[in-house]
Amino acid sequence: MTTPRIAFLASPAEEAQQALTQMTALHGACEPEEADVLCALGGDGFMLQTLHRHGGLGKPVFGMKLGTVGFLMNHYRDDGLLDRIAAAEPAKLRPLEMLALTESGASIGSLAYNEVSLLRQTRQAAHLSIDLNGQTRVDELVCDGVLVASPAGSTAYNFSAHGPILPLGSHTIALTPIAPYRPRRWRGAILKADTEVRFRVLDPYKRPVSVTADSHEVRDVVEVTIRESRERTVTLLFDPEHNLEERILSEQFVV
Repeated sequence: MTTPRIAFLASPAEEAQQALTQMTALHGACEPEEADVLCALGGDGFMLQTLHRHGGLGKPVFGMKLGTVGFLMNHYRDDGLLDRIAAAEPAKLRPLEMLALTESGASIGSLAYNEVSLLRQTRQAAHLSIDLNGQTRVDELVCDGVLVASPAGSTAYNFSAHGPILPLGSHTIALTPIAPYRPRRWRGAILKADTEVRFRVLDPYKRPVSVTADSHEVRDVVEVTIRESRERTVTLLFDPEHNLEERILSEQFVV
């Protein structure tokens, strides 16, 4: 079996940069386009950056935690990397596609591996309507915001907003309101992954709203459409004892 070519990518944090120097000394340097595997050194935020920048290459990504949050990462060790990659279990993720229309008439698209969130821009609550596959399900949601999360992202902002944790591979997405005021008892929904979710901002001038796909923010939106990508997938690699499916399952039993 040939030795895989590894492209090491690191966050700007000092610890990650030191690991980058050590790993390239051990395994050599390689550009992402020429690599067989990408190795991301940092936290979850850097993993998301790596997926956004290089996800289109279709290369598997093995992350090692050198940051504050590492849900999508493996533990960092400076030895045995080739054996770990050979024994790693893959987790396929399908990102969300977001298309936002702004007050100025611009149409802006982005991908989100965790979630797409709409948030009020001012002190006044947002007023939104929600359509699913072209059918209006909520005429007027009065809230601080609302989000759509993938299974991989369901343990992050979505869970903090009291949304459900979704099993990996469940082919579902979470629709979760953020501090909803009306309808008083609505707490969101679990939807099939191929559902097209459309939000319309009902009073965009008096009550402006922004949308964020992972870390890409668009302000002053009037309409946002979200659906799971039909073409793009990425593969994350995990040590068998730290596979993502088990982590997501374990999160549901944390007390």
